[in-house]
Amino acid sequence: MDKKVLIFTIGLMLLISGAVTYALLSPKNTIIQEQADEKTPPPKTQPQSSPTPQPSYGNYIDYSEANVASTTGTKILFFHAPWCPQCRELEASIKKDGIPSGVTIFKVDYDSNQTLRQKYGVTIQTTFVKIDAAGNKLASYVAYETPQFSSVQRALLP
Repeated sequence: MDKKVLIFTIGLMLLISGAVTYALLSPKNTIIQEQADEKTPPPKTQPQSSPTPQPSYGNYIDYSEANVASTTGTKILFFHAPWCPQCRELEASIKKDGIPSGVTIFKVDYDSNQTLRQKYGVTIQTTFVKIDAAGNKLASYVAYETPQFSSVQRALLP
């Protein structure tokens, strides 16, 4: 009989500790905290006098012959490899900094475009090649050591 009482007591203690743990970790506490947060007034913001005009940006698109042919303005090929950390850093910089109006950067897959690499003399990913409307190479720049779009702008854009 003592054994049964002992087992019952241990079971009851486990049940009570489980209920207490559940009550403490229950989502109801989150709701109570959210209600308390709702009573706190939001921080004051200063009204803006007038919206700042957004600058016009160029394009950053995947390479295809059709895309290059249908685009006007300055054309730059970016030989990019998804496995390349500098390429990923350059891409993030392009997206963050924006591209000047009238400029299109074509993202060329470095690994699958060997013919294009040979045509423009590209031997390393992170290479940018400025081309004219006929697809002739005007200039190139390797941004491996300085993987920021600002360095590409200084090298290839007026």
